[in-house]
Amino acid sequence: MGESLAAGPGGHIGTAAGGRWIVPVLAFGGISVAVMQTLIVPVVAQLPTLLHTTTSNASWVITSTLLSGAVATPIMGRLGDLYGKRRIVLLSLGLMVLGSLMCGFTSALVPMVAGRAVQGFAMGAIPLGIGIMRDALPPERLGSAMAFMSSSLGVGGALGMPLAAYIAQYTDWHVLFFGSAGIGALAMVLVALLVPESPTRAPGRFDVLGTLGLTAGLVTLLLPISKGGDWGWSSGTVLGLFGSAAVIFAVWGLFELRIPHPLVDLRTTARRQVLLTNLASIMVGLAFYALTLVLPQLLQLPAATGYGLGQSMVVSGLCVAPMGIAMMLVSSLSARLSKARGPKVSLMTGLLILAVSYLLGTRLMSAVWQTVVLSVLIGVGIGIAYSAMPALILKAVAPSESGAANGLNTLMRSIGTSTSSAVVGVVLAHMTSPLGATRVPNMDGFRTAFLIAAGAAVLGLLIAAFLPSSSGRDTGAPRQGHGEPRELPPSSRSPRTTSRGIPSPNR
Repeated sequence: MGESLAAGPGGHIGTAAGGRWIVPVLAFGGISVAVMQTLIVPVVAQLPTLLHTTTSNASWVITSTLLSGAVATPIMGRLGDLYGKRRIVLLSLGLMVLGSLMCGFTSALVPMVAGRAVQGFAMGAIPLGIGIMRDALPPERLGSAMAFMSSSLGVGGALGMPLAAYIAQYTDWHVLFFGSAGIGALAMVLVALLVPESPTRAPGRFDVLGTLGLTAGLVTLLLPISKGGDWGWSSGTVLGLFGSAAVIFAVWGLFELRIPHPLVDLRTTARRQVLLTNLASIMVGLAFYALTLVLPQLLQLPAATGYGLGQSMVVSGLCVAPMGIAMMLVSSLSARLSKARGPKVSLMTGLLILAVSYLLGTRLMSAVWQTVVLSVLIGVGIGIAYSAMPALILKAVAPSESGAANGLNTLMRSIGTSTSSAVVGVVLAHMTSPLGATRVPNMDGFRTAFLIAAGAAVLGLLIAAFLPSSSGRDTGAPRQGHGEPRELPPSSRSPRTTSRGIPSPNR
């Protein structure tokens, strides 16, 4: 590789001088996005008081980020494929900074919800970062780089939680948002200075109607999942939204199949490797989020309950933090396992560890040290599973589709975490014990939540078992001198592009 930022042999744009910074800079961007997403967790219980509103209204602070993040990931991915991944990463981080400042300067509900919605658009930076790595790095570095980037969401969330708890407990809660803005601004500067633009471009124009349809479908699907506990799962509003989502997605799917350059290529999405990886991603997301819903509550419940561990908000955050450290440490192990045995084996290994860990977790909740051990075990499983997903996706799509394809995979994880929040929330709301004048989740509720997570991991393991087997040497990297995966038939490939993204005249 030379010193130039132009595409080199095989289409890679990394350089000996600048290539070494691509992975840490993009991973820092991913971690900053994850910190933004979880920084509100320590003050969730105080939000009604802080924003002078009801508990139901305050929950929109969480819901708005969830909805905008779900919508943003496939849209930002497609924009990156069309107009440059680095450019859209900077846009995503810029929106995070803007949203953080909007939240930092207000104590009113509506501006706070709006700011959190703007923040959510930063979620597109993670799949775009993986796409840049595919374009920029040589094959021998790509597996470990994608593994680390993919785990950054969990790493940032787990490490950011105790820091956010400390800030919320000892300073003004608005400092959380100003800190997020500062981290995002630093990430933007680093990306602008040290990450080259990807030369790969997808052909066609941006699908505006498809974007509107996908947005409407995701909102009508995720809104009742998020608010069903407040509105009632059998209420007309919830059932009507679910029905609307089914109709919207059916019409949207027909439209996407009929246009030449859709927002989401459903034919690519329907390929067995892509489809099964995305379904498994939902299960991993569902299993992952159960821990973050259960352990902080268990740790902070008073010992008077007979099972609560009576810890402070900061200590509970520190007990969950080892999950992020474990995810970071196992990312390289996962990459080596994928290189030796294939990413399918890595994904199945991660899911198996998750299932076993949650089953053990039903008995590891009686002491603080046990929660730390459980956090590490879950972090290992999540880190290995998350790290395998980009390799599986990128093996099955052309480079010009990598941003949108990874964005859709990130969306599947978000659907999993949203479903986990709804399902576990219902369980913990119904399996309670009295504590003074209130009722709190009981140990049976916590154990049931872990059994649900274990079941999701087992279901994900069964799904992953049907993935196509692959050579251990194939880690998802583009083959030298060949921009598209070998298994794609000519009729299903996107048009070839030159190193500058211009469609080749021979197609």
